[in-house]
Amino acid sequence: MKETRNIVITGASGGIGAALAVQLGAGGHRVALAARREAELKEVASRCGAGAIAVATDVTRRADVDRLRDRALEAFGHVDVWVNNAGRGITRPVLDLKDDEFDAIMAVNVKSALYGMQTIAPHFIARGRGHIINVSSFLSRVPFATFRSAYNAAKAALNALTANARVDLAAKHQDVHVSLVMPGLVSTEFQKNAIGGTPQVRLGTAPGIQTADEVAAAIVELIAHPKAEIYTNPQHGAIVLKYFSDVGAFERENAAAR
Repeated sequence: MKETRNIVITGASGGIGAALAVQLGAGGHRVALAARREAELKEVASRCGAGAIAVATDVTRRADVDRLRDRALEAFGHVDVWVNNAGRGITRPVLDLKDDEFDAIMAVNVKSALYGMQTIAPHFIARGRGHIINVSSFLSRVPFATFRSAYNAAKAALNALTANARVDLAAKHQDVHVSLVMPGLVSTEFQKNAIGGTPQVRLGTAPGIQTADEVAAAIVELIAHPKAEIYTNPQHGAIVLKYFSDVGAFERENAAAR
């Protein structure tokens, strides 16, 4: 018999988070959905089965994230998987970034996940099992879209936090998994909602766009079979290896292709 899991998803009012919630609900899992946009969140929850709950949450506030955990535990009794998916982009090259813009992007993309990990990890440790999933980006590894500089930097920081948490938990709690998910370009509202919009630019040799459903399906598979990290686009792993084998040559080639 397939195990029914209780799963918390942040950033679930649209895009990858909403697609993931719908797929998990269709698979018989119970989901707690979090985002600031309450009306949209409730609409997504209505498509995720009778057990779904919507919790209006500002993930940049630690108290809100703690309340999300409490609401999920109250509704489900326990949590099996926590997906830190909330994120936002900005269009600014490095040299044009302002303090408040950089701080806001770090709060949404990094601190929110930190709060999520810290609030749910004690529950997983007490139960002896659980799964934290942090949604990062392929751009955290390879600088294709330099106009997303602060976003890329935030996701790189998230990668490091994820890896360190995974190593720390593995030392004493092997059944508490920590995974990193790295999508590439995804056809969602993310581009439209980025601060400053999204310019029409060439991204060099960056591979093609995925749908939110394709990325969500990869995360569903990750929940069933935990791994340390995945690229949702099968081409990305090879591109990252090529990048790190000769960073300078790769960057010169990519710059010339723009």
